[in-house]
Amino acid sequence: MMDTLTNERYLIHRIKFCIALTLQIPAIIICLLIFTFFILHQRILRKLQHQALLLLFIVNFIQLTLNLPMAIDFYRLNRINPPTITYCKWWTFLQSTLDAANEFLVTTIAIQRHILIFQSALLNVRRTRYLIYYSPLLACITYPFIFYMFAVVFYPCDETQWDFTDIVCGDTTCFLASEILATYDWVVDVAAPMFLIILSNTALLIRVIKQKHRRQQVISWAKQRRMTLQLLSISSLYLIIWLPSIIVGLIQQLDPTDFLHSIQDDYISDLTYLICVCLPWISIGLVPKFKQWIVTQFNRLKRQHNVVRPE
Repeated sequence: MMDTLTNERYLIHRIKFCIALTLQIPAIIICLLIFTFFILHQRILRKLQHQALLLLFIVNFIQLTLNLPMAIDFYRLNRINPPTITYCKWWTFLQSTLDAANEFLVTTIAIQRHILIFQSALLNVRRTRYLIYYSPLLACITYPFIFYMFAVVFYPCDETQWDFTDIVCGDTTCFLASEILATYDWVVDVAAPMFLIILSNTALLIRVIKQKHRRQQVISWAKQRRMTLQLLSISSLYLIIWLPSIIVGLIQQLDPTDFLHSIQDDYISDLTYLICVCLPWISIGLVPKFKQWIVTQFNRLKRQHNVVRPE
């Protein structure tokens, strides 16, 4: 029985390894193209909504190039390598920080879209712009970093907890033994951002539809449509991937079962890696003129390749 379970787990990990590696390489290429595009098109980057998107892309690129490779290596070897406490703490800290930063950034972007679309004049004042736009974005990065530095790296615990045969070393960080900290982390860092994303997107859709049907429109429908589609595309990706984990986590809080725990460990928890490999593909249609720029560069390379040079 044990050998059967081991072989089954090994097969699952090999499948995950192939899928993750196949999706990672093109995602990295697209991210590098996006960064190159923003460097070459500073005028587009001056718009506030694109600055927030760039910050989200940077966080996802870090996840794509630092966090995902550790998971891929685990799937390849079927064990933690190297099997040390330091490595386990680093992986847990990095993944927890990046996951929370991603959620908080999308939540903040969803809320700020209301200001950008309906009250953009507020952001013309530098002090107000830094207070209600840049400061929340900065907090999305600094808060998870500080919290998980305390909760994972410095929090005292029994270091025999780490499981070197499970992904993220069992994902059993010490602070989860504290009911208060574990509940705080699940509510504030996981569930609450998803709830706010749903609420903000629903409210934005209602406001946009009402604005569109008014006879005297204050702002252009084209601007509303573009910024709304940007938000809905990104938010939908995060909701589709995170909601199963949140729902199972909520059920586990009310009625813990070994079956759901194994489903969460073997399948649902790994879904979060799909965000960093899928977001670059979605971004092709989100960044203005990015698709046309890629086509232009491809055609230029094609013409250069087909040029017949005289002997």
